[in-house]
Amino acid sequence: MNHQELEEGKKLNLDFTKLKKVSQCEEDLVAAVAQDVDTGEVLIVGYANELAFKTTMEQKMATFWSTSRNELWIKGKTSGDFLEIIEVCVNCEQNSLLYRVRPKGKGACHTKNSEGIPRSGCYYRSIQNNSELEFK
Repeated sequence: MNHQELEEGKKLNLDFTKLKKVSQCEEDLVAAVAQDVDTGEVLIVGYANELAFKTTMEQKMATFWSTSRNELWIKGKTSGDFLEIIEVCVNCEQNSLLYRVRPKGKGACHTKNSEGIPRSGCYYRSIQNNSELEFK
């Protein structure tokens, strides 16, 4: 399946191998969820290593470790769609992070809507009938 079909298509094709791929990237990681502090919308789920966490805290911008590119990813550095850190929370077992953010660009997702505007977050489709996706 190509990226266009995956990101814009209406067929459900969940990647159940993602965590296996993440564990093979040879970085020590925790899940990091970016949530809009004003709306409560979950924008992105990514991963952070120690460098990404330190960069997030120092730069006050949501930063992740790109498991596909194996590099530091400061969200918005190339697109201009930064996620300003308002608060960072850690869960009870200290194995995941919640970035409470305020978006500073046009959107948080790298995909764009039909008008060419970045979507506010990555969760722009809902599942219908166990196999069809519907755009919000």
